[in-house]
Amino acid sequence: MKFNKRSKTDGAETPRRRPVARQEPAPRVAILILAAGFGRRMNGADKLMKLVDDMPLLRRTALRAILSGHDVLVTVPGPDHPRATLLAPMALTLVPVPDNAEGMAASLRRGVAALPEACDAVMVVPADMPELTLADFARVIRVFQTDPDRRLTRGASADGRPGHPVLFPRRLFGVLQGLTGDQGARQIVEAEGDAVTIVALEGEHALVDLDTPEAWDAWLRAYEAAQNPPQ
Repeated sequence: MKFNKRSKTDGAETPRRRPVARQEPAPRVAILILAAGFGRRMNGADKLMKLVDDMPLLRRTALRAILSGHDVLVTVPGPDHPRATLLAPMALTLVPVPDNAEGMAASLRRGVAALPEACDAVMVVPADMPELTLADFARVIRVFQTDPDRRLTRGASADGRPGHPVLFPRRLFGVLQGLTGDQGARQIVEAEGDAVTIVALEGEHALVDLDTPEAWDAWLRAYEAAQNPPQ
């Protein structure tokens, strides 16, 4: 003989599920590496092709950016320039800047114009800063992504001196595309006043850029000595 089993919920109100809070996706950030400049103080040498850790500085910087997992764009003087050839096999977007003689503004304009449509912010990285690391990139981006106000975010030395990288939210893309000359984006940063988030990075990673052969030689000696301390 079969008996109908009484459900445990018979006669009781079925509990309602609580709505699950919808989590907003993190802002999409692209990394724009500026590598279209001339380096006039290098006596004809290309500082971005200098070897650091047995690879050209430009490739090293691009590789660190790619490893962050974000979209990477690199401005170059032209599609046939040795810098473009060096980077061609890598998972990034090359942005030729035929008007690079104008200065940094041309690179910023063309770089921002090439950003993916769904991009919420762009982190600008000068290619000639050898101490910036993958961890530095990740830290600046993480601070921006967790900021509900989505403020302009800027790397700084360990003691708080502002430098690079500089991360611009989407609301500033139009201003970046309106830049002219060699002024760069300094005026945009200054116009933000106190509404800038400063992110302290290790040592002077955010400040060290090398513009002369002498500066390069001195830095390389110090760097190699630090990598190979006496036993």
